Amino acid sequence: MAAFALVLAIVRRSDDMRGFVVLPKRWIVERLFAHLMRSRRLVRDFERRATSAGAMIYWSMTGLMTRRLARPHRRRA
Repeated sequence: MAAFALVLAIVRRSDDMRGFVVLPKRWIVERLFAHLMRSRRLVRDFERRATSAGAMIYWSMTGLMTRRLARPHRRRA
């Protein structure tokens, strides 16, 4: 972490919260996991090597970014 100058902040849910509450930055991680789970091979741990699992993650995210780039551009009002 020191080599990349990263700061790790653990977001904890307090005990007095009831129901659904959006926690800061956690939705970004949850959204990433949801996109990855749309790939059939990443749903279960089918890969025997970490390199092939990493390649499948790259393949899945490449497909996601390709779909995003191919969408028609929406103009903001």
